[in-house]
Amino acid sequence: MQITVQGRGSAAVVLEALHVRVVNRAAPAADRGSVYVLDDGCGAGITPRFFSVDLDAHQSLVRSMPGDDAGTKIPAIDFPYRVSLQEPEVLMVSALNESCTCDWYLNLDWSSQGRTGTVRIDDNGRPFRSTSTKGLPGYRYDRVYHQPGRWVPIPAANLSSTGG
Repeated sequence: MQITVQGRGSAAVVLEALHVRVVNRAAPAADRGSVYVLDDGCGAGITPRFFSVDLDAHQSLVRSMPGDDAGTKIPAIDFPYRVSLQEPEVLMVSALNESCTCDWYLNLDWSSQGRTGTVRIDDNGRPFRSTSTKGLPGYRYDRVYHQPGRWVPIPAANLSSTGG
């Protein structure tokens, strides 16, 4: 998921930490569907920060990861970050899980001008839901070999390389 963080005024806001809170873990349902890979498209003019969270772990932690922005290698740079109205940050969070269906949300801790707080990042008031993609059929949208484009199957062996 992509999270864009920006201050409301000219004062700097320091992003202190990002935490994951898993509120429910269950075995993946047998009828959970298919995997659709949505990695086609263009990025913005802001260099993102990359993070990963393993939802299968007993104590899930958000970890800074190296990334790739259109061929440019991005080093892993952990918190804190500074944002303002003119200087936003883009946080790219990859949630991975192979053995569970998990309900979860993120908490972003911040400080500015002597004040502190936490912003909950969720799905319009509800936790996000992620499930294992292990054993599911996968598809990607192909605009190169199929004009104007269509969903084509991904061989099961290649699903793990798509982040699924």
